[in-house]
Amino acid sequence: MRLKDKVAIITGGAQGIGSATVEKFLAEGAKVAIWDINQEKGEAYVASLNKPADQLRFYAVNTTQADQVVDAAAKVNEDFRRIDILINNAGITRDSTLQKTTQEQWQQVIDVNLTGVFNCTQAVYPYMKELGAGRIINASSVVGIQGNFGQSNYVATKAGVIGLTKVWAREFGRRGVTVNAIAPGFIATEMINTIPEKILEGFRGKSALNRLGLPVEVANAYAFLASDEAAFITGTTLSVDGGVRI
Repeated sequence: MRLKDKVAIITGGAQGIGSATVEKFLAEGAKVAIWDINQEKGEAYVASLNKPADQLRFYAVNTTQADQVVDAAAKVNEDFRRIDILINNAGITRDSTLQKTTQEQWQQVIDVNLTGVFNCTQAVYPYMKELGAGRIINASSVVGIQGNFGQSNYVATKAGVIGLTKVWAREFGRRGVTVNAIAPGFIATEMINTIPEKILEGFRGKSALNRLGLPVEVANAYAFLASDEAAFITGTTLSVDGGVRI
């Protein structure tokens, strides 16, 4: 119960790493606000968990829209009376080599993975500042550190998130708010269902552990950085990649 009675916002919380994080945080005693653009899936997921409204709520939020984010942050604070943790987990991919990347593909990824993180942090930080404490954890990626073929847009955003994490750690630290990032490697989420087995085998081979990561293993890292155990950790990027970069 490391997060007992803490109020956490988890973006992209209706599936994949996000839903694993929701369940981990609930198990650790947190109260959770799920922000996701997919209202149907989000509401169905919350219903499946069968938790009372004072412990778990869903909010339909498009994190690329600053006004929606500001309104949602105010609603969470009204519903739960505080905001202690922000997990900037929502993200998308639109992979293509540079010469084939369209303006739309570039902008979509920038809007969700970078501007969305900016919007959510800008809207939520004032509530943490008022409390004099808080945890903000941003989702980067191993490719944001080492690059990856055919992912100019995605890599740009994930490298950018690492930079933002360092800036905000400096800006928010004096107010008792830590800011960190995680950099997952190849994780077995729903998105890999469309990837051929031969390519998946290549992903496994790049890991020192010779396997894909599990969503709960990323959720565990989120939970650690959100807990009091990580009170003196800020501005860092924690790799959860099975040794891909060794």
